[in-house]
Amino acid sequence: MNTKLNIGVIGLGRLGSLYARYFANRISNVRLVALADVAPDVAAAQADALGVSRYFTKYEELLSLKDINAVVITAPTSAHKDIAIEANRYGKAIFCEKPLSLSLADADSVMEAIGRTGGFFQMGFMRRFDSGYADAKKKIEAGAIGTPIVFKSSSRDPFRPSLEYADPKHSGGLIIDCGIHDFDLARWFMGDIASVHSIGGTLAYPEMKEIGDIDNAIVSLSFGNGCIGTVDLSRSGVYGYDIRTEVLGTTGTLKIGYLRHTPVTILTKQGVTHDTVPYFMERFEQAYVNQLQDFVDNVLNGKAPSISCADGVAALEVSIAATVSMTESRPVQVSRNSKKHVH
Repeated sequence: MNTKLNIGVIGLGRLGSLYARYFANRISNVRLVALADVAPDVAAAQADALGVSRYFTKYEELLSLKDINAVVITAPTSAHKDIAIEANRYGKAIFCEKPLSLSLADADSVMEAIGRTGGFFQMGFMRRFDSGYADAKKKIEAGAIGTPIVFKSSSRDPFRPSLEYADPKHSGGLIIDCGIHDFDLARWFMGDIASVHSIGGTLAYPEMKEIGDIDNAIVSLSFGNGCIGTVDLSRSGVYGYDIRTEVLGTTGTLKIGYLRHTPVTILTKQGVTHDTVPYFMERFEQAYVNQLQDFVDNVLNGKAPSISCADGVAALEVSIAATVSMTESRPVQVSRNSKKHVH
């Protein structure tokens, strides 16, 4: 096998800049050789900070580099399909951040392109690489709680992202952008989701109405095996970044996640307090590193991707169905009967 994987990162926003730093400093058997971002100053600044000699504003120029073996796609979701298909055409191994795309038609186009060439494509769902979630998966498979029957998950951001980022035309909206993690976990722990029923509203940030998105939602899940679940999503968990999952089984229950960031509790006459997790970078830092290392190791060792393109399509299908359910105030079957583009 090759000793090192030459990699390029496309899209240097919040997550892309983190990934670039991880590749430069924390991932083994990899060389960060090129960066791309549509903003010239962003690409130049990141390249300078990380000692990368080649950077571009057009991703096609990065993909044309013959010495790049693999690319990481962290551009806006609306651009994923075109970048992934072009990267596959150039024969690059691909890591694509979630969501795979904004529509099932685009997601199918990516999966069909990968299927035609047999290219390597790994989906980014970092929660599967978090130590708590990974251990919970092992315990469930070992029968620690009997048969899982109820899934409950919360994803609450401490504040809303920028309106530019939150705009459904770019991110897919709250349910797709945020909820897709929970839907992936639900499938991972419980099996395929058969139908969803969502409610939601713009309750905390009136300005979100300008872009046509909501800031809070609750999604009920019905699984193909008859089990049930709920997911609550919020952009207004003002107390901190709160990510938790609970799986109820026939002989026990698993709770995953934590709110306290440091192991310190203050006890005074006024009450008992502790700090909270600031944001996703702190909560899932090691999970991000673990998933990127896994991607590199899989490519170098000729292993199959840990999370496939089909997993990305399936989680997106649930997310779109849940968004349609919220918009149309009705339960929606998770099926391929209607490929709706979410705006």
